[in-house]
Amino acid sequence: MTAPGRGISPYRASDRSDISAFVARARRADEGGVLRVHERDDARVGLWVRTGFDVLATRSVFGSVTPNDVVADAASIAASLAAGDEVLDVGTMPTIAWQGALPGVSGFVHVDDVPAREVIDLARRGAEVARDESGALGMASSLLDQNVLSATGGDVTVDVSMRAVFALTSMGFVRDAAGHEITGDSPIDAIASDEPVRVRASSAWLRLDARFGSVYRRRNVLSLNVS
Repeated sequence: MTAPGRGISPYRASDRSDISAFVARARRADEGGVLRVHERDDARVGLWVRTGFDVLATRSVFGSVTPNDVVADAASIAASLAAGDEVLDVGTMPTIAWQGALPGVSGFVHVDDVPAREVIDLARRGAEVARDESGALGMASSLLDQNVLSATGGDVTVDVSMRAVFALTSMGFVRDAAGHEITGDSPIDAIASDEPVRVRASSAWLRLDARFGSVYRRRNVLSLNVS
């Protein structure tokens, strides 16, 4: 059971559904099931997970969380959702289970918008290469580290690696025009032609924003543990 005064309090049924979708994806992305949950200044709760691509993934919902910044257990949240708890249990993960700072909320500039269709196409072509070239240890680092997009806005140019593309699409953050999940069989033209993935950057982070969530990857460093 949730300790008194401890847990996530979503405001609406739709927020519970959004949490459920994110947690389900997060449990596949991180075998340890570790989430970072923090209360923002805009009446929203930010949910974060480390993906298997050395990329952070996040989405936000309306609600509150106590404590206002907690390392949470995805399995506990999922069980609490299934039980219909009003306040969602965040479990008892040790703080050390999440190392490193979250990206700051300021300092990002809008670089460019990329058609969501193009991002999905890149992910599909990358997946085909991965099926052909991956070995017993999984996807080759050479594929994941390959820069597949270059975005320029003003005097800022950033490269987007396959890691970021895979992270964004594997979390289900790009959907079709009706809001449905994109699968391997979904026609590309089911995604609205003007649906964007927004590329933003700070001095330390690359950020891709889709309609249903964002991913962040550190720029010019090898590990997300550096803060």
